[in-house]
Amino acid sequence: MTESPAVGVIGGSGVTGIFEGGARRTHRVATPWGPPSGPIEEGEVGGVRVLFLPRHGPGHTIPPHRVNYRANVDALASLGARRLVTVSSVGSLREELPPGTFVLPSQFVDFTKQRPTTFFDGGRVYHVSLADPFCPDLTRRANAAGTAEGIAFAGGKTYVCVEGPRFSTRAESAFFRTFADIIGMTLVPEVTLARERALCYVALAMVTDFDVWADRPVDTHEILATMRKNVDGMARVLARMLPSLLEAPECACARALDQAGV
Repeated sequence: MTESPAVGVIGGSGVTGIFEGGARRTHRVATPWGPPSGPIEEGEVGGVRVLFLPRHGPGHTIPPHRVNYRANVDALASLGARRLVTVSSVGSLREELPPGTFVLPSQFVDFTKQRPTTFFDGGRVYHVSLADPFCPDLTRRANAAGTAEGIAFAGGKTYVCVEGPRFSTRAESAFFRTFADIIGMTLVPEVTLARERALCYVALAMVTDFDVWADRPVDTHEILATMRKNVDGMARVLARMLPSLLEAPECACARALDQAGV
């Protein structure tokens, strides 16, 4: 049975659910890459069919370097997701992006080391363009939703993705500041896999701390406190944004593989 089109939401730290009154259905999905992080909840937000998956699993038990990103993206796509809206916590590499800031990155740099990053491990070769990795339509709609809720997103920023689960050394943080604005552990390969499945993808990032460049070690307790403050605002952005996707036109993301095959 072909599933009707849906929006997939991947929740990061602190975002554990989005459906008022609970989910309408729960899907347990098997994929060629193993199981996703957990059961996928299905419900509606403003008349839009939405699929929700917690990236780190129920109870936040899966560290970033052990998330089965291929299974997560494939499972959501198999259930009908055509757009992926993701939420994550990040550290700031800039004074002008203090804790509590919401960011819409436009570029990323990959410093992960051991994660499978592609669906195309053999058979036919694909070279997929990631010159502009985030969907411009979803980015615009996220920014508009934030504005409507009185939450300003900082745009045009570069996200450096590191392996984790440890935080940076001072030398690493100083190096990352030469080319990036925020730092996190979960964007890659999620964003690359979405492009390989020709899905629209946007990352809604919440700054929880200054990275160690700010001359103090990262404090996990402070991160959790800031994250809790951010979650309510993010929930309001999602509630405003997701209904706007009901009639969103197909964009270039859906044609990502047209010229990629060899």
